[in-house]
Amino acid sequence: MRSSTEPRVRVLVADDHAHTRAGIRVALEADGFDVCAEAATGRRAVELALEHRPDVALLDIQMPDGTGIWAAYEITEALPETAVVMLTYSRDNEDLFGSLRAGASAYLLKDTDPDRLAPALRAALAGEVTFPRSLMSRIVDAFDDAPRRRQSSTVTAGLTERERQVAALLRDGASTEAIAESLSMSPTTVRVHISNIVKKLRVGSREEAATLLQQG
Repeated sequence: MRSSTEPRVRVLVADDHAHTRAGIRVALEADGFDVCAEAATGRRAVELALEHRPDVALLDIQMPDGTGIWAAYEITEALPETAVVMLTYSRDNEDLFGSLRAGASAYLLKDTDPDRLAPALRAALAGEVTFPRSLMSRIVDAFDDAPRRRQSSTVTAGLTERERQVAALLRDGASTEAIAESLSMSPTTVRVHISNIVKKLRVGSREEAATLLQQG
């Protein structure tokens, strides 16, 4: 049981549905947490995280004006002491692994037992990682592919984190506009990143860069 003198864990809740945020607030406050801020968009989640510096940022993935994955990147980069937990309906591999790459400490499904939410947040604060059992096999499969990924990582070793995000989409054939939408960037910013990638990979075009990334 939490001591009455123990500081309450401060949580930022980001979800574009007000009733969902209200339900989470009630559940967390009943369990001794302090919901210090609420956001309905990814961009607002980042702004409030920078303002309130919560212990935990609890993020939905599908939100307007910046996805939860984009917000997770921004928050973990600016506030490494803030644990990020994703709360979503998505079972897609792209969302799962995108969340992990963004620095999320837990990936929770909204249709799982609500009683698991508080323990997952406390585990994230303790540096532990939590996944739904139904998705665990995908994590295992990813480890099986580790040798191939290590080889690929040598190609992108000189890229920044943002450039690696762009490079991953470039490798898969995404257009500038698709990359911009996926990463909540402007097309101009994406073009700058692609130009830097082309230079760092020492190739002559984005097409050559994509080919090299695919071979890596």
